[in-house]
Amino acid sequence: MSIVTKTGDEGKTSLMYGRRVAKNDPRVEAYGSVDELTAALGLARAICEDKFVGEQIFAVQKDLINVMGELATVPEDRQRYAKDGFHMADAKMVDRVTAVIVDLEKDKSLYPKDWVIPGATSASAALDFARTTCRRAERKVATLKDPNVEILRYLNRLSDLCWILARVIEALAKNRATISR
Repeated sequence: MSIVTKTGDEGKTSLMYGRRVAKNDPRVEAYGSVDELTAALGLARAICEDKFVGEQIFAVQKDLINVMGELATVPEDRQRYAKDGFHMADAKMVDRVTAVIVDLEKDKSLYPKDWVIPGATSASAALDFARTTCRRAERKVATLKDPNVEILRYLNRLSDLCWILARVIEALAKNRATISR
């Protein structure tokens, strides 16, 4: 099967279970924004040298695949989606991300005294970019008439995780710079 299907040549695309909608449909905008977030996180993971941070990003990317599938499913097909074995966003996803944040926040030095200006390192800048992409995805999901509230909670928490992981990367870089002097 080719990636070239030509089915979208006239501005329409398929949701899960074959429902056709315009490419600017709010649902497509929502899962498209999450797709951009997944790619932004992929960039951050690719340039991140810290194993822990890389593992956290990868876990989130796997979660976001499920989020995109759920967003690409209209409410009338959600039972079928779940019956077919697809995972729906739930409180466990939110709790996992929250627990990582709470654990990292024990290090109070991660909180700068001033506003954060992205760009201290490539990886932290990529995470800050992913954070802003996450906030946009959250806004797009919030425009839907019927979003799973757990997706909104997850995206809200995920932007916080991106922020704190970026600060972790910066702290690691600062520590390496201090040691090498």
